Amino acid sequence: MTDRRRRQKENRAARREAERKADSRRELFRRIRFAFLLGLVVVLLFVVGSFFGGDDSALPGSYASYRQQPTACGAEAPPPEQVMRFDTFEPQPDVIGSSTATATITTSCGPIVIELDPASAPETVQSFVFLSREGFYDGTVFHRIVADFVIQGGDPDAIGSGGPGYTIADEFPGSDFTYEFGVVAMANAGRGTTGSQFFVVVGESASVLTNLFNPLGMVVDGQDTLDLIAAVPTATRPAAREQSLPLETVYIESIEIVVG
Repeated sequence: MTDRRRRQKENRAARREAERKADSRRELFRRIRFAFLLGLVVVLLFVVGSFFGGDDSALPGSYASYRQQPTACGAEAPPPEQVMRFDTFEPQPDVIGSSTATATITTSCGPIVIELDPASAPETVQSFVFLSREGFYDGTVFHRIVADFVIQGGDPDAIGSGGPGYTIADEFPGSDFTYEFGVVAMANAGRGTTGSQFFVVVGESASVLTNLFNPLGMVVDGQDTLDLIAAVPTATRPAAREQSLPLETVYIESIEIVVG
């Protein structure tokens, strides 16, 4: 092979190598631009989501955070709750033997009077009366407010999973029972989990509930109070995606039991 042909071959090889390196650089720059644009899109989505979705850290997620919120209905916050735990409840024979028993729940928005129903759910009523007399509910909050559905309280932890330290028997109503406006029943997380949490029906949407909640009684006075509580502003609950997280705190100040 002559020197001229060798140089031509080496030049061709050099040009191919230069073209290969140029192609590699172009591919590298293309990938860098793609990664940059993808990162920019992610950042923009995060910013937009934060702007429109709000700051979940500002939402109440504990009893302490409820204490930091404004009190609903222009009221003042009562003294903080005294956390109590019990192994079981004490029987309340005066309630079971009485023809009438009422519970007056004094809230930040006014009183709610409930006519208790020990004939339908004796253990449920005895437990509720026991906890009320012990002051268990004093200073607790309604942690769940769903307009046209229910308001729910009785959780000392204010997160929907707290209780008194014990559970009571299932005393479910018959299949024809309807959770209509004013019905008060115990909340639960399934069979055998009823404790201290209860809900009050404030709208027709609750009629879809199945008969798997112990009835406690019926509201006989305090519809204006229920309307005020149901109108408290709420936010979407992050975990459940339910519009039910109160942005103003409704306290249970006390519960008075009257028998006979």
